[in-house]
Amino acid sequence: MAGIYVHIPFCKSRCVYCDFFSTTLLELRDEYVKALLKEMQLRRNYLTEGTIRTVYFGGGTPSMLSAEQIGTILEGLRAQYCIAADAELTLEANPSDISEEKLRSWREMGFDRLSIGVQSFRDAALRTIGRRHNAQQAKEAVRKAQKEGFENVSIDLIYGLPSESLADWKDEVRQALELNIQHVSAYCLSYEEGTELTRMREREEVKEVDEETENAMYDYLVEALHAAGIERYEVSNFAKQGRESQHNSNYWNGTSYLGLGAGAHSFDGKSRQWNVCDLEAYLRGIESETAFFEREELTATDMYNEQVMLGLRTRNGLQLSAVGETYRSHCTEMAKAYIERGLLREQAGRLVATQEGIHILNRIIEDMMI
Repeated sequence: MAGIYVHIPFCKSRCVYCDFFSTTLLELRDEYVKALLKEMQLRRNYLTEGTIRTVYFGGGTPSMLSAEQIGTILEGLRAQYCIAADAELTLEANPSDISEEKLRSWREMGFDRLSIGVQSFRDAALRTIGRRHNAQQAKEAVRKAQKEGFENVSIDLIYGLPSESLADWKDEVRQALELNIQHVSAYCLSYEEGTELTRMREREEVKEVDEETENAMYDYLVEALHAAGIERYEVSNFAKQGRESQHNSNYWNGTSYLGLGAGAHSFDGKSRQWNVCDLEAYLRGIESETAFFEREELTATDMYNEQVMLGLRTRNGLQLSAVGETYRSHCTEMAKAYIERGLLREQAGRLVATQEGIHILNRIIEDMMI
C-alpha cells in the first residue's frame, strides 16, 4: 500500500515556531509546479508497488496554490502512477485560504480528506505565533468544508503555547469538539534552534510553559477526546473509528512512499532519500536532471532503530516478532525496567507505551535504540 507525498513549500508568511522547509517566494509557484511534473517523470519507477493508495499534499501551505495548479499536479500524478480509485487524498489548508469555491474544486478533483491548520482558537495566541487567521476564520473554515461535503476533516492544534494555562487548553479542546471533526493532530510547542520563537524566548518576549503543565494538557486531551469517541492511534494523532490517516499510518508502519518536491523525503523499504531543502537548487537540479537529492542505504541497525522509534509511538506498539533476532534480546532487556515502572506494557507480543510512558517516550526510545 504505497503512498505519495507532495511538498508545497509556499507560505504567505512564516510562523515563528516553524522549522519545516518553506519559502515566501510566491512568484515561483508556476515554475515549481512544472518542476514537480518533471520530477514525477524522473522518478516514476521509484516505487515497486503497482497501486498508490494514499496521496498527501503537505507543506508549507498547499492551499496557497490555485485550484488550477493543484489540479495540474494531481493530473500529473494520475498520468505517471496507478492511483487507486478509492485512494485517500489529503490536502493541508490554512483557514484563511478556504472558500466555498476552492472547497468545491478540491472535492471535484477527488480530495476526500482535509487537514486544516487551526493551531489555536485564541486570537492572542495566534498573533503571538504568527498565524494569518483568527479563531472565527478557523471555525468558519471547518464548517464550510463540512457543508461542501468533506466528511473527513482533521484539525491541527498546538498545546503549550506561550503563557498558556491548563484552563486555556481545556477551552481550546472544548471548542474543537464543538466542530464535530473526525480527526485531531495535537503537538506540544517545540522551541527549535534557529526559529524566531526561540529568539523570542531568549529575548524574554515569551514565557515557556513548564513540563508538568504540558503533561497535564496532554492527559486532558486524551481523556476529553476519548469521551467524544476520538481515540489516540499515535502519540499526536487522534481519530474517530475508521478515520485514521492512512497516509501517516504508512510512515509509522514502514510502508514505502515517494516524496516529491523540495525538501520531501522518500522510503523504498531499503533506503531513504531526501530532496534538497533549497527551492532554487531544487528547480535547477530538476531542470538539468542533475542531483537534487541525497540518499542513504539503511543498515540492519538503522532499521531496528526506526522500528523502535516509530512502533512505540503508535497505539499498536512495537511488534517483537518483527524485530530481528540479533536485536530482540537487547530490545526486551532494555524494556524490562520500563515495564516494571508501568511506563511500557507487553501486550499480545507487542511493547506498548502507557499513558505515563508517553510523557517520557523520547527517553524510552533513546534507551532502547542501539
